[in-house]
Amino acid sequence: MPTDTGPVKDMHFVLHNVLQISAADIPGYADLNDGFTGAVLEEAAKLATGVLAPLNPVGDREGCVLENGIVRTPTGFKAAFDALKHGGWTALDCDPDYGGQGLPYLIGTAVSEMFVFANMAFNMYQGLTHGAYTAIHVHGSAEQKAMYLLKLISCDWTGTMNLTEPHCGTDLGLMRTKAVPQADGSYRIAGQKIFISAGEHGLANNIIHLVLAKAPGGGEGTKGLSLFIVPKYLVNENGPLGARNALSCGKIEEKMGIHGNATCVMNYDGATGWLLGDLHKGMRAMFTIMNEARLGVGLQGYAQAEAACQNAVHYAKDRLQGRAVTGPENPDGPADPLIVHPDIRRNLMEQKSFVEGARALTFWAASLIDRSTRMGDAAAEGLVSLMIPVIKGFLTDKGFEMTVAAQQVFDGHGYIEEWGMSQFARDARIAMIYEGANGVQALDLVAASWRKMAAIMCWRSLRWSRPNANCTMPTNG
Repeated sequence: MPTDTGPVKDMHFVLHNVLQISAADIPGYADLNDGFTGAVLEEAAKLATGVLAPLNPVGDREGCVLENGIVRTPTGFKAAFDALKHGGWTALDCDPDYGGQGLPYLIGTAVSEMFVFANMAFNMYQGLTHGAYTAIHVHGSAEQKAMYLLKLISCDWTGTMNLTEPHCGTDLGLMRTKAVPQADGSYRIAGQKIFISAGEHGLANNIIHLVLAKAPGGGEGTKGLSLFIVPKYLVNENGPLGARNALSCGKIEEKMGIHGNATCVMNYDGATGWLLGDLHKGMRAMFTIMNEARLGVGLQGYAQAEAACQNAVHYAKDRLQGRAVTGPENPDGPADPLIVHPDIRRNLMEQKSFVEGARALTFWAASLIDRSTRMGDAAAEGLVSLMIPVIKGFLTDKGFEMTVAAQQVFDGHGYIEEWGMSQFARDARIAMIYEGANGVQALDLVAASWRKMAAIMCWRSLRWSRPNANCTMPTNG
């Protein structure tokens, strides 16, 4: 059975010794002193290690079950989700105007690491909800914000994003899901989406699906896509839930890992939806979620490595195998602990150094997001947009490698389910694939860099020779 201790001290070191957040000029950071952040992280660690971590093997073993169109989550998940909600953890960095606590995004990121470290599959239910909240907060109308944000922030309702279809994933221009406008301003959504994390479950009273679909007049490819709010239950104007919408979960995928999260095939059979943001500008609205989600997936990569590494260290200190090459380190015992052997120490130090660097990189990126959103800093926005593919790609590739390295410390026991190391490796593996496979992240990085470089070269070359040329500097990546 795996054991975990929340990495509070390591997080504190990055926040205050590396980033020196309380001295930063970002609004809200002056309040992030040692005592405040320490209290938040300590309480998050109690929930993570006392409630969420014990459910991690339960979720892996039981998985989710689809019965008569209803998804049953693993034993204990509902009570843990209620504890998460009632503790206010889902509202940390959300807008106070809609019930949020208004803390910086960086603090939400640090707490998210704690929860992912303890139970990655469980945290996805509220993690994806935060993405839906962000999209509606940035692109929604005043009426949409009033209708949805309070419930999403509290996780009384949860959220999803629906992109992938059976015939298309990365190439969203091939999408077939249709949105037909209605006389009352709504749309009828018809199509099938796959790989929808938390697409159906009983943890919340409603599920707000954000669905990418093609509306008439949009043209070919991604230029024709729009984003729609499609709730599981229709919401009446005065707030109470109405009738069940024309959507359903047709299947739960049987996966290699993250068994505790319901990965659904979602069928939209003329479901009622409402446009989010501008018509035919769905990709712009969706990427508001994607950048946040990809940073979160990079975090998943190193958080699983952290959990695996902690267990490997414990095992290496307790397991007696052989003698140190320099002479017995445990002369009163039959053998020395594994940790005396140079290859074991090298292995553990590689894991630890990766996790420390990955955490610092991710927290720094979160601070750039705060600088962008709280100060309107275009340079910070451009830099973090450029770095997101690097963070997502590198931290998930290396994170999986480090979970396997931790598994190796256990030798044959690492291959036995009882010890839990297999789950860390299986759960970490998906992070290299979803929210854009890592090869696609490389393409995005190169394309973004090339576009920015080309724009800068064009701007510089024409600035003096052709002052009226149609060549402008980009405002972001």
